[in-house]
Amino acid sequence: MDWNSIDIFPVMGEALTAENTLPMDFSAQNLALKTVDLGNTEAFDLFVFNQLAKVEKKFGIGGYLENRAIYQRSDVFATDQSDFRNIHLGVDIWCKAWSPVYAPLEGKIHSFQDNAGFGNYGATLILEHDLNGTTLFSLYGHLAQSDLSNYSVGKVFQKGEEIAHVGPFPENGDWPPHLHFQLMWDLQGNWGDYPGVCSQREFDHYAANCPDPNLILGFPMNG
Repeated sequence: MDWNSIDIFPVMGEALTAENTLPMDFSAQNLALKTVDLGNTEAFDLFVFNQLAKVEKKFGIGGYLENRAIYQRSDVFATDQSDFRNIHLGVDIWCKAWSPVYAPLEGKIHSFQDNAGFGNYGATLILEHDLNGTTLFSLYGHLAQSDLSNYSVGKVFQKGEEIAHVGPFPENGDWPPHLHFQLMWDLQGNWGDYPGVCSQREFDHYAANCPDPNLILGFPMNG
């Protein structure tokens, strides 16, 4: 796939750059996380947005294939104790609730649903794109619940069209407000949902199926 030949609209309506965006580390190597009660969403929210305020950034970003410490906050990720899911397959864009989200490419709605529950996606949208004969799916998680009423399967969004809003907690799966943005070549039978986190055992399978979202987002970072 020649990504350089594809014209892409910024998912957040503006390019994510070093000037407006802070790379954020939610791995176990970030010792500051040990000072936060991650099970308390208000405390977690304060931690995230204090980090952004200190450096006067509008967005925080990170997470692709990051081995994260923050998933201990929810049983959603505990398939079993020996196979804990903690490797993030998308990119998170941390920002204010109700921030608009835009279609980076022309696409149609494949599916959508409310993946309810503490630590889950909340309102979720999956778009299907045709890239010169190659199918690509994009997933938008932790959206505002009210966005779901605007969707119907097969509805087409033009590139640059507003498609959603970043949801507030607790309706967004009870997370500090952010967009989970993920790409998949194959949905593997999923509908309105796709794993956003995998275990080490599943790493090779999911890493192959979920390309780096920064191919679309264009932020200069890995992991």
